[in-house]
Amino acid sequence: MSVAGKRIILGVTGSISAYKSALLVRLLVKAGADVQVIMTESAQAFITPLTLATLSKRPVLSTFVASETGSWNNHVELGLWADALVVAPASARTLARFATGLCDDLLSAVYLSARCPVFFAPAMDVDMYHHPTTVDNLRRLESFGNHLIQAEHGELASGLVGEGRLAEPETIVTVLTNYFGADTAQSEGINVLAGKQILITAGPTQEPIDPVRYISNHSTGKMGYAIANAFAKIGAHVTLVSGPTALPIPDPSIRRIDVRSAQDMFEATQGFFADADVVVLNAAVADYTPAHPADRKIKKNETVFSLELTKTTDIAATLGNQKGPEQLLMGFALETDNERENALKKLHRKNLDWIVLNSLRDAGAGFGHDTNKITVIDKDEQTHEFALKSKEEVAQDLVNLIANTLQSRNIVKA
Repeated sequence: MSVAGKRIILGVTGSISAYKSALLVRLLVKAGADVQVIMTESAQAFITPLTLATLSKRPVLSTFVASETGSWNNHVELGLWADALVVAPASARTLARFATGLCDDLLSAVYLSARCPVFFAPAMDVDMYHHPTTVDNLRRLESFGNHLIQAEHGELASGLVGEGRLAEPETIVTVLTNYFGADTAQSEGINVLAGKQILITAGPTQEPIDPVRYISNHSTGKMGYAIANAFAKIGAHVTLVSGPTALPIPDPSIRRIDVRSAQDMFEATQGFFADADVVVLNAAVADYTPAHPADRKIKKNETVFSLELTKTTDIAATLGNQKGPEQLLMGFALETDNERENALKKLHRKNLDWIVLNSLRDAGAGFGHDTNKITVIDKDEQTHEFALKSKEEVAQDLVNLIANTLQSRNIVKA
């Protein structure tokens, strides 16, 4: 599936990399997309509307009222018309305005009106890209369900070298093609998951030492929440058992069960497991918990403090032992050494259908990132390797994999 026949609004904002938008328009039109360009006022200082109008074969829009004709550029109609809104380049100013809902021009009004997927491709200097406000704005926009096309590493207009370069137009087209390809798979086969009961665990657990302190890990829950959102978008009934995290529920249809400790998470998953068609165990559950948590704060008296730990219940192994013939169980393994060997041991020992392997050796994978790089191994030891992608795209890959397995089962039964 390509972008052929798709209606795409390209938002171009004030960045030196706006010159790349000409090639992006050309590639999209060549691929068969219908492209409507909306430019901010500052973008027009870097590239002329005439250039983009010529390439898109449509007048470029920039204001609510066209100065030439006096006609109204209806932002609501534009938001409903589009199959995708792509903001490339997305400047730091634009990200800040969109993240806070500031609506003072045509592009921001279209963004707030859009019901289609929205893709942001940031472009700015390295220090601006890594500034805490920009990082927070990007996280906020992603939490709304928008898609981030990561800025690339390289030489910048300032002469500095680092992250901040606009993703190449070919990369942006590939992201859109992959997205619409997944969308087509959804309509042609992935709907086998519609109405299915999906149980997902996400986030860390916190094991109490005393009323003040606990043992935990660096999991943010982003991957599990992205998976929950991907299932919810295709009409599955999702129950999300979540450890402590600041993330909002990504879709209002998701039933979230908040837990804290490994035992809490075990009891919650047990309660919903029997009715689940698919179980995705993404949570980073503590392997050990304090054997005797204190009921009062432990005072700092001794130079050396010893803590007796006891094993927690292995949720994946327990559910794998209880799993019925129609149930599918996916586990995760974050490894630093002998990755494949350790993942295979978990796969078979816990009776999983898939193990999703993350390696901390891979840049951009693991805890705390907005991206992930996974290798999925099924129970027959067939391996599916995926490139570094946003966690939303990784979630879609996993949903596609599960849907294909269910589809194959239905074909065999038929």
